[in-house]
Amino acid sequence: MRINNRIKYHKKRFWAGILLVQFFWFYLSSKVEFLVDFYGQFFEFQKPFHQSLFSFFPFSVGDIFYCLLGLMFTYLMLKIIKKKTRNLHLRNSLILFNILYFTYQIFWGMLYFKEPLIKQFAEVENPQKGAERLALKYLNLCKQTRNLVTENEKGVFAIKDLESIKNEIIKRQSQLPKFVGVGKTTGINSLKSSQFKSVMSYSGILGYYNPFTAEAQYNSQLPSTYIPFTLAHESMHQFGIAREQEANFTAYLIGKNSENASLRYSTEYFVLKSLLNSLIEKNPEFVKMILQNYSPAMKKDRDAEIDFREKHKGIVDEFFGITNDLFLKSNQQDGSITYSYFVDLLIRHENKEGL
Repeated sequence: MRINNRIKYHKKRFWAGILLVQFFWFYLSSKVEFLVDFYGQFFEFQKPFHQSLFSFFPFSVGDIFYCLLGLMFTYLMLKIIKKKTRNLHLRNSLILFNILYFTYQIFWGMLYFKEPLIKQFAEVENPQKGAERLALKYLNLCKQTRNLVTENEKGVFAIKDLESIKNEIIKRQSQLPKFVGVGKTTGINSLKSSQFKSVMSYSGILGYYNPFTAEAQYNSQLPSTYIPFTLAHESMHQFGIAREQEANFTAYLIGKNSENASLRYSTEYFVLKSLLNSLIEKNPEFVKMILQNYSPAMKKDRDAEIDFREKHKGIVDEFFGITNDLFLKSNQQDGSITYSYFVDLLIRHENKEGL
């Protein structure tokens, strides 16, 4: 019995040691440029196969995977509590965590350490003035494009053909400018509605990318103003853009000149809201003026968003906001509260293009 216990102890120590080695290796890799580039090239190499593997399923395989994973961890924790089964299932937990951590890092985690896109652009002398100028520009664009989209019986923007939006996003991935990187589109549509939509609504999550199944999930309960841009954002994670605000920026590049009016309006509206959020403390009177100049149709869309958020406020929303903030910061990103990086990218890009 003592010998068996010693063997089990050594096995646990072995898997704990492997996990520590992984932590050290991936931390070291994140500091070495050619290793970060290697993982980026590996992502590109495996991307077509990975996406095609689960794209044929009409439902989110990633949702099921996370449910099974949650059940498995619950089972292991219950077994670890019991003294008789503790050693065996503690070892099994360490093995599982090793596999998940390694898979996550090679298929996704290391992409967070690629060179930031902002290095492609020069600084702007007066970013506040730039934000105000762009807010006026996108207010006018939103007004124009809003006249081209479909509405429901209440006069609120409503999507009638979601598949055409998905196909447009995939098509426009091949038209991204070269400064975005060496990534290539797979042409595979793996944008799926999540089965967790109610949880996502109450947690403030618009969508998520599953690095284990390479699927992009979105919350289908969202107001229509959110959905096209959210799809573009999650598709950019599939493309290989890991940082949240860089995914927003490249989604903006996808949608801003789209021939699909719904995608273009959702993109322009997101840009306008982001600009106003960045200005609310610096120039509240300007923000108030912009909001007052929304078209009647845009005001209805804004009211629909506010109504949706009010209906889904709660403790779950605050909890997920905090945990998401911690996750972003652990991957060298701004927290979920600030969108300044996206706005900075936007202003620098439009200044460079003379837009």
